[in-house]
Amino acid sequence: MPEFNNMTVVAAAKIIETMSTQAQFGTLALQWGVEDYCGSGSVATKANNLAKWALSTNPQVHTPNGMQNLGRAMIEQAISATEQQLVEDLWLKLVAGLRMDGFEICEEIVQSGTNTLFGHPKETIRHVLRRMLPEDVPGLDFREAESEVVALLRKHQFTTSQGHLEQAIMSFSQGSWAAANAQFRTFYEGYLDEIAQKLGCNANVGSKQKRRFLGELSPPFLLSDYNEWDANDNKPQFVQGLMSRMHPHGSHRGLSEEEDCTFRMQITLITARLFLRRFDQRMS
Repeated sequence: MPEFNNMTVVAAAKIIETMSTQAQFGTLALQWGVEDYCGSGSVATKANNLAKWALSTNPQVHTPNGMQNLGRAMIEQAISATEQQLVEDLWLKLVAGLRMDGFEICEEIVQSGTNTLFGHPKETIRHVLRRMLPEDVPGLDFREAESEVVALLRKHQFTTSQGHLEQAIMSFSQGSWAAANAQFRTFYEGYLDEIAQKLGCNANVGSKQKRRFLGELSPPFLLSDYNEWDANDNKPQFVQGLMSRMHPHGSHRGLSEEEDCTFRMQITLITARLFLRRFDQRMS
């Protein structure tokens, strides 16, 4: 699977377009050795061709940070844009795409090597890419998780839950954090309800009763040995605890809406993959 998804690379290409005159774009393409693949015409046309080349071939190119894949070089070029060069909706798409890829953009203070009038080193702030989680930990690729989850939802005809997940991802990619949160919450509750019904639970009972059904089923679907569910409501329970975490009352100090929404996306996809895999194995 490519390191960066289509939305991320295309957003980077569009930001490079807004940053560049014809001459500047030509210099960048020459540095990367891709001028023959960008074609002629407007900067917009060349940027689109560059994105297509990165997504189809993704060759290694020379950058100030050494040899890198073209897609990553484009993203690092895009995040170097000044505030005046940025278009807000393109930046939101880039940030959302990178978070789906497991990256975030951080600020780093860099000393320029020259001094101020008072003798202090001049400092500038630059944007850098940071991987959100360790690269070598298995099972943490969120695009992979999303793809497997969607495949299992489709396989078992959980069409309502699939629709909520698609709406959540779309809202997340547009930076609509509140809308995405609501859809992730509904998705989490919905696929557990659908699993319970597939395993014989009465469709007319409430969601809490459906989760109790999954815990009391023989053999149980939600495992008390793993603290996923317990008949005693006062004991720690992962499923109910996560349900409560997905239903907070408003935003909270010290946590941005973007960070909170990213957390919900990540934990929702990983949890869904665990339970949908378990359901698929049980049905097999």
